[in-house]
Amino acid sequence: MPPMISIFLFCFITSFPPLISATLNLTQPFPESVVQDVQRRVNESIVRRQIVETTVRDSSNKCLTGNPIDDCWQCDSNWAKNRQRLADCGIGFGLGAMGGKNGQIYVVTDSSDRDTVNPTPGSLRHAVVQEEPLWIVFAADMVIKLKHELIVNSYKTIDGRGANVHITGGGCITLQYVSNVIIHNVHIYNCVPSGNTNIRSSPTHVGYRGKSDGDGISIFGSRNIWVDHCALSHCTDGLIDAIMGSTAITISNSYFSHHDDVMLLGHDDKYLPDSGMQVTIAFNHFGEGLVQRMPRIRRGYVHVVNNDFTEWQMYAIGGSASPTINSQGNRYTAPDDPNLKEVKFSSSFFIFYFGLIFLSS
Repeated sequence: MPPMISIFLFCFITSFPPLISATLNLTQPFPESVVQDVQRRVNESIVRRQIVETTVRDSSNKCLTGNPIDDCWQCDSNWAKNRQRLADCGIGFGLGAMGGKNGQIYVVTDSSDRDTVNPTPGSLRHAVVQEEPLWIVFAADMVIKLKHELIVNSYKTIDGRGANVHITGGGCITLQYVSNVIIHNVHIYNCVPSGNTNIRSSPTHVGYRGKSDGDGISIFGSRNIWVDHCALSHCTDGLIDAIMGSTAITISNSYFSHHDDVMLLGHDDKYLPDSGMQVTIAFNHFGEGLVQRMPRIRRGYVHVVNNDFTEWQMYAIGGSASPTINSQGNRYTAPDDPNLKEVKFSSSFFIFYFGLIFLSS
């Protein structure tokens, strides 16, 4: 290659790192194929349920729900012994999130969070910082009041099934530069800013952390993340925020309530790596006491499908910086305020499919 061409290519590549990062961050080059796969799974689940309802005389105790995620694991009567099957039940852009699949079962027996540098064995903090894949379960109902943000390492599943697990306090959950994390069936609320202290993030690393925002779940530069069947409310900043190049995320079957800025997807309008962000928002209930950002999307491709929006005080879905928002099969129940019943779109690319239902209160 001639020297001048080599110099030109070098200058071009080094001059546009955000653009290159955004391109490399693109998980699915054809996101519509992921959307179609979600549609197929939902339709198959609905058909199975309809067949049972029309052919079985007493179908009241059948596991089939019409929800492909729940049908995948709830139909197994021994699900408690086959917990890791859950990792095969994801849909959408977070389908590849394996969590702690094929790892050991770690049973949390201690609800305390006394030491963020040397966490107590048996505590949730001790479990999530380990290097190896772990499937984390809970020995009993518990309320875990965090002193500071809980920094989760890669290849972890936090599985609250079979127990009533509440996480609250400082932080709360931080996924920073990690991959393959599943958070399932936990309550997360009253999360407040904390920090300016040392926190362990792995068996070999302790770092000084500044003040956190007070998100329920903060997803920062991470991929292959699945949040399912969680309840989130009353946090200082966002209930779930995914920023700084995060992608391959599914947020499903969760309940959001009593909060202002519910969900932010994308750091800011000028942050090009978020152009590769791909997120599925499916089967969630956006309930009472919510104000805005359900979600708020900057750049990227977001599939918002089969959600129930029952209250908003400003707006439900918003976007800027040319995101693609594919809104499909959702139900919107407008508040009494006539100003909030107006349908307005400020995003430059917003797709509506048949099946959306708008209801006036």
